[in-house]
Amino acid sequence: MINVTELKRGDVLEIDSDPWQVVEVASQTPSARGASLLVKAKLKNLRSGQSLAKTWRGGEMVAPAEVDERPVQFLYRQGGEFVFMDLTSYDQVTLGEEILGDAVGYLVENLELEIVLFQERVIAVELPPVVELTVVETAPAIKGSTAQAQLKRATVETGIEVLVPAYLESGERIRLDTRDGRFVARVK
Repeated sequence: MINVTELKRGDVLEIDSDPWQVVEVASQTPSARGASLLVKAKLKNLRSGQSLAKTWRGGEMVAPAEVDERPVQFLYRQGGEFVFMDLTSYDQVTLGEEILGDAVGYLVENLELEIVLFQERVIAVELPPVVELTVVETAPAIKGSTAQAQLKRATVETGIEVLVPAYLESGERIRLDTRDGRFVARVK
């Protein structure tokens, strides 16, 4: 059991037999005399994607979820399914788009990431913080553009659209932040 005052972002708790990940956590001390500390957290259900706001009194205990993370490598896409290889056992794991969610837009062959298992079932994937992708389509570069110039839309090799600086051209490799799809840097 974990004391709620020790919760931190990224912790996974078991609530009603489901795994919930702590997205945000904050402590609040009410101004009334004798009032106890309150711990407020925003949680995300790793199975369904639902969000939940929960408040506990300081000192309450919560149960951590027993999740297992395994390193995998993305091999290929077959229709609506994605095939991964477990890097420890070399078994192949096939996952659908419903489990992968937005991660589909960042999957390129040979990308190494982690799958999250709860009760021996895959419930989520954890992408690396940054991935390298190739720009396949964008408007022509604007001469005289600097790094702080305007942004333009670009389509990358996986099919997602992102905003990139105006100086980039089709065919260039870029780094993207997988948490929010933001352009990070040009790969040289």
